[in-house]
Amino acid sequence: MGTDIEKAAEKVAKLRAQAERLSRPLAEAEAQLQAAEDAVAARRAARTAEYNREVVETWRDRANAVGNSGDAARERFYEALSAEPWFAAYVEFRAARHKRGHVVTEAQRAQAALGEVATVPEQRWYDPFMLDDLVSHMDRKAAELAAEFAQELDDKRESYVSGND
Repeated sequence: MGTDIEKAAEKVAKLRAQAERLSRPLAEAEAQLQAAEDAVAARRAARTAEYNREVVETWRDRANAVGNSGDAARERFYEALSAEPWFAAYVEFRAARHKRGHVVTEAQRAQAALGEVATVPEQRWYDPFMLDDLVSHMDRKAAELAAEFAQELDDKRESYVSGND
């Protein structure tokens, strides 16, 4: 039995020696892999820092270039819209609403500064009123146009019927 133990101990020693010989190349390969990953991370960090520096240094010029790239189109758009009378009226209406918004905001701040109960309504309550007004106007206009169209159809029908008699 002693020989069995000696044989097993000898086998374990051989296997340990083999494992040690094989583990050295594995450890070296793992170290090389880690070094390569670190080098890639360092290059990536350097490129990112360089890009960020470039963005910080050039953002204003690039933003102006991009912002001004649509100037000609915006001018053409405004020219086309300004030729329409409804647009001029809309711009005037929105300007008045914008001024009204400043008055309402100033009144709200004044009430808050005085510690008074807020009695000035929020500006957002006026937008639905504007939409309701616009919808009712469009409904009236649609009804007027429908009546005109119906009258034209009646006139054409009459002239057709009287022309065929």
